[in-house]
Amino acid sequence: METTSRLGAQDPPSSSTAEGAPADRRTVDGYLRAPFPWYGLDEAFTGPRWLTQVGTAADGSVQHGSLGHGDEPSIKSDAAVGERERFAVAVTVASSPVRRTGDGTGVLDATTVSSAAWLAGSGLLACTWPAQLDHSRRDDWLDQQTETAFELAHDLAGAPWSELSLPVDGVPVPFHYRESEFGWVLAGSTGNGVHIGAYGRGMSAYGLGFSVVQDLGAYAQTTG
Repeated sequence: METTSRLGAQDPPSSSTAEGAPADRRTVDGYLRAPFPWYGLDEAFTGPRWLTQVGTAADGSVQHGSLGHGDEPSIKSDAAVGERERFAVAVTVASSPVRRTGDGTGVLDATTVSSAAWLAGSGLLACTWPAQLDHSRRDDWLDQQTETAFELAHDLAGAPWSELSLPVDGVPVPFHYRESEFGWVLAGSTGNGVHIGAYGRGMSAYGLGFSVVQDLGAYAQTTG
């Protein structure tokens, strides 16, 4: 399996991507620069939609990003708040082989379905704060759990992953799926040159469907 670099698509707002360029947040401009289609929940979902961020390489090219649906998750240690949140975030990752960066200063790893699985797993962790942890220990916990998510993403055929079939542009597609106490994560590939990851909490992954986003304005208008 190709290696999956630790892309920072789902890091907290103040972070940068692993390639070194700051992540674009809360603006549709970054999404519009992508040379690949974005995926979100299909028209069966009628709730709020919102932008999160895109991840860029050192040369500024867009590599991946995500779009939110439902309640925007809040990073709080209040367990009751977390239980009330209902959201699903779709992650789109451009499928690509190992390649040099545009400025020739480095090499970008190949992106695979494992890339989407890890980005989704780290995204779920980024909006999770176990009630038993205080602020000073959350960073250590997050580092440990993120490393675990990275390792799990490289063994999609093993436990705790199972298979879940969901429609993508109306066609059933197999996804790798797993649940945890923090929520669920899934990942699969499309025939459209991208891999799809997703994570959520409070909304069941069963019955979701994905489709190419035709109008990013539906996500931008709710973010202010």
